[in-house]
Amino acid sequence: MQRAAAGLAVACAQLVGRVYGSRVVLLVGSGDNGGDALYAGARLARRGAAVTAVLLAPERTHSGGLAALLRAGGRTVAPSDAEELILGADLVLDGIVGIGGKGGLRPDAARLAGFAAGSRGVVVAVDLPSGVEADSGEVRGAAVRADLTVTFGAHKPGLLIDPAREYAGSVRLVDIGLGAELPDEPELEALQHADVARLLPVPGAESDKYRRGVVGIAAGSGRYPGAAVLAVAGALRGGAGAVRYVGPASDAVIARFPEVLVSEGGPLKAGRVQAWVVGPGAGDDASTVADVVTADVPVLIDADGLRLVDPGAVRGRVAPTLMTPHAGEAAALLGVAREVVEGARLDSVRELAGRYGATVLLKGSTTLVADSGGGAVRVNATGTGWLATAGSGDVLSGLSGSLLAAGLSAFDAGSVGAYLHGLAGRLAAEGAPVGAHDVAEGIRIAWRDVRG
Repeated sequence: MQRAAAGLAVACAQLVGRVYGSRVVLLVGSGDNGGDALYAGARLARRGAAVTAVLLAPERTHSGGLAALLRAGGRTVAPSDAEELILGADLVLDGIVGIGGKGGLRPDAARLAGFAAGSRGVVVAVDLPSGVEADSGEVRGAAVRADLTVTFGAHKPGLLIDPAREYAGSVRLVDIGLGAELPDEPELEALQHADVARLLPVPGAESDKYRRGVVGIAAGSGRYPGAAVLAVAGALRGGAGAVRYVGPASDAVIARFPEVLVSEGGPLKAGRVQAWVVGPGAGDDASTVADVVTADVPVLIDADGLRLVDPGAVRGRVAPTLMTPHAGEAAALLGVAREVVEGARLDSVRELAGRYGATVLLKGSTTLVADSGGGAVRVNATGTGWLATAGSGDVLSGLSGSLLAAGLSAFDAGSVGAYLHGLAGRLAAEGAPVGAHDVAEGIRIAWRDVRG
């Protein structure tokens, strides 16, 4: 607890800048998070801050932490007297509820969280924002919205998965010596540049376009030719040596990308590929989706393909399958409301992967990738809100499909594709609106950034 409090106090001091004379309010519950807040508050009080603790459960407050705060010159108030103090604070430290909290905040605590939201100061959460669920990222009621979360020992899944991630603000990890106590197999993984760099396909001296892999794109329709163009754009930048296209948008594809191999005979007559992408802009072309799913190579199913595919055919496949729904498509596949998926993203992606026997990439502000065999779920947060634009998902499908053809597993192809796609969106946008074609162009920049 002293290690946690020390790291917490340092983070708070860095955030407020000048500690001496600053007004600090601690929101203190009955658990160890309240103790962490009290000990950190004592450290700030010894540096000259005016520290006031709001005690939600005075009789169950951490006794050692409270004694330390009072010795350092801090004081306490009841929740009924806290509003003005919180609204005028330079720093509000949230130590109401810890990792065991479920179901949102109780009324007294929710009232304090509301005051914190209106405070002129910064809000720092101890370990995780009170009211969010640590293991799932769900938010089932009122919760604190933090500018910074200082978490201890290890990242909690809820800090990386929406909707809880939106409540956490920036996240800082403080090592408190738990390494030997942490499980060998994590619940969640987040790839970094070095991880992605090790997975990227790189041609060797003896490589040719076929050895590097050929990806087939079965996409587009008379109504949505652009989906085919964008999926091909992503595929050309995903590491495979060649792209084959089948579908009614061949003229549009060739006009934009003359290097693409176009087939008029459908997937069964397109020639050998190492992976297929099917579904973007496919309209109602169920026969093409069915033909692709029968292939004995890895298949990525997206967009209209998710609506048209036979679930039994997916479950019966021997070769790997990667499904890439957004929340609405995932809800339709699971037979639930979209709000259910958005509120429980981790459970939803795991259930989809298990139900369909496929790797599932659940798109969103935090993209999740779950393998059909269970194990850790990968979370990707490289994206940006500017990626919420028409055609962006088509680019991701082509990119991930190309990585499949280049030899990555479905789990790695989805994870690396999401990472590069999100990073490309950030680099292309630089804080301004972008189109899907800009994202496709940004993949090369993202690739170089990762390799660099």
